[in-house]
Amino acid sequence: MGMGKIMVQSSTKVLFIFLVTFAITIPCLEAGIGEFDDFLKAEAEEAHKIALDTYIPVPEEVVHDLNVDVHLAMEEANSTRREMKEKHGEGGPCESSNPIDNCWRCKADWAKNRYQLAKCGKGFGRKAVGGLGGPIYVVTDESDNDMVTPKPGTLRFGVVQKGPLWIIFERSMIIRLNQELLVSSNKTIDGRGVNVQIRDGGGITMQFVNNVIVHGLHITNIKNKPGGMIRDSFEHVGVRTRSDGDAISIYGSTNIWVDHLSLSNCEDGLVDIIYGSTGITVSNLHMTKHNDVMLFGSSDKYTIDKIMQITVAFNHFGQGLIQRMPRCRYGFVHVLNNDYTHWQMYAIGGSSGPTILSQGNRFIAPDNNAAKEITHRDYAPPEVWKNWQWSSEMDLFMNGAKFVSSGAPINRAPYKKGFMMKPRDGTAVSRLTRHAGALNCIIGKPC
Repeated sequence: MGMGKIMVQSSTKVLFIFLVTFAITIPCLEAGIGEFDDFLKAEAEEAHKIALDTYIPVPEEVVHDLNVDVHLAMEEANSTRREMKEKHGEGGPCESSNPIDNCWRCKADWAKNRYQLAKCGKGFGRKAVGGLGGPIYVVTDESDNDMVTPKPGTLRFGVVQKGPLWIIFERSMIIRLNQELLVSSNKTIDGRGVNVQIRDGGGITMQFVNNVIVHGLHITNIKNKPGGMIRDSFEHVGVRTRSDGDAISIYGSTNIWVDHLSLSNCEDGLVDIIYGSTGITVSNLHMTKHNDVMLFGSSDKYTIDKIMQITVAFNHFGQGLIQRMPRCRYGFVHVLNNDYTHWQMYAIGGSSGPTILSQGNRFIAPDNNAAKEITHRDYAPPEVWKNWQWSSEMDLFMNGAKFVSSGAPINRAPYKKGFMMKPRDGTAVSRLTRHAGALNCIIGKPC
């Protein structure tokens, strides 16, 4: 790394620290916190410090690296298929072709080495290793009856323990959360090998935490819950107000990776990432039957979300979806190699000048001529949003889909001649997203 590059990165980070430091003291009016006590104030301050340290001054570097990984993964998959066909006259048992899945899915012993998953993250959430280095905790009890002193063996007991913990499930189960589930730092929730459904109750919340992986769950029909006294960590119990009814809520948190989830039909959002969260990857999700799918950025007045950096990759936006895939405020969002087969209003939207880089996606527009446009901009006239950086590169547009670009080209990568790796184009999406959603993994076999 050259000295000039170091100076640019340092000055950029200092600028962002100046811009967002004031936001640490903003009251958490919509955080679900009934009483913002000294413990939570300290947690919030520490979370903001981690977020500022996680922020990447030149996010195109992460974009470049992920695109390289996609090309390598597909070449590896093609080579493996050729070898298997030559040896056995047919393809192999594992059809993985995206760089996250290639890292672990095709290994028959994946269940004996669950920690391998922690090495497979890509994009802005690549540093999330969850419970790596901690013991394995087995959920044996699907009940959720005590919010303050949760019963050992329950999921709620596991997520509030001290230190790193890798949480798995003894058997397939349906968990109906009586209140939102507050996950503490350094945790992995790993649903591989069984069918775990979080449904008909509260959703999963990460607030003022760092380093969490949520993988392999079915989450559906999540409701808002009335709140009350709820434990959010080993050391703290606090008063919570009514929860929104999100499947996944990430609030003021950093280094979070959600992967291979099946999400549908929740009362509010499927994935909300707000209030200064950054270093996030949302990958391999299958989403259906929902209106407001993803919200990135809490409010036009909360400029702290300028540090927000999110990767949305290899997801399938499926039947019954209406809008917000995602809807962004501020920040930098890389939307890569996703399959948009359904929307009713629009696919990607935003306000407050977010930077949105759409690469190698497949967009299949609805038959409604009034909803062919992929993009939607709020609360700004054209003379303002024309300067927002929204770019489409090597996307595949079908059935009249149209992406309206704006702003300057997105490429500040410090490579020779400004080179940044091109994405795999949208024709590859069906392979890259073929296994989106919670997988039906069988222990002892490649997944």
